[in-house]
Amino acid sequence: MAKPKLDDASTPRSDPYQTPVCAEFHRTIELIGKRWTGAILAVLMQGPHRFNEILNSVPGLSDRLLTERLRELEDKGIVERRIFAERPVRIEYALTKAGLDLDQLIKVITAWGLKWCPEPTDTARGDHAAKGTAVSKAKTAARPPR
Repeated sequence: MAKPKLDDASTPRSDPYQTPVCAEFHRTIELIGKRWTGAILAVLMQGPHRFNEILNSVPGLSDRLLTERLRELEDKGIVERRIFAERPVRIEYALTKAGLDLDQLIKVITAWGLKWCPEPTDTARGDHAAKGTAVSKAKTAARPPR
């Protein structure tokens, strides 16, 4: 049986959107793309921090989620937990060599976000941010007592 002739004109072009995603790329995006992870990494890029320092640096982050994300990053070898035998015991979180290698990636993503995903102005979002406190208080006042 003769082999089919493979010339440029008869070779089907593969659709780049139909190719499988690289497994390493997918795992990496899933890890660093989790909610709060990027913000935690950005804080730790500035140097080692204690738990409450990280918590206070990331508005809206709960202590439960911070604990969860730090454990995940620690398991992946991106963050290390340092325990200092002092009274009281001091614990700091710092990036490992692998974590520090994310520096350029975080800078590029930040630059892209500043260019293409600017924060909406108060008028664009209907000034809900300024009204948020009053709305929350009104909802709380309207709730029946337990």
